[in-house]
Amino acid sequence: MKSVSWRDFLFGCPFALVDRMKILLWFILLVLCWPLAIAFLFLFPLIWLLLLPFRIIGITLEALLKFIGALFMLPARILSR
Repeated sequence: MKSVSWRDFLFGCPFALVDRMKILLWFILLVLCWPLAIAFLFLFPLIWLLLLPFRIIGITLEALLKFIGALFMLPARILSR
């Protein structure tokens, strides 16, 4: 069974397309309201740094839950051989 990442599940498109859409939306914001676009350009890395610990916690919890699931499925995998 193939594992689907949360990003693919939410957006349903490859990473490159999502990145292109972000750039296109930023340019639209730049045309409509350039001070907000420039502020966003400087604030985005700070927000990313603030959210980084939560991303690390999420990755750790996902790995832990996969490990626990693998432990529960181990007897069934051994008996099925």
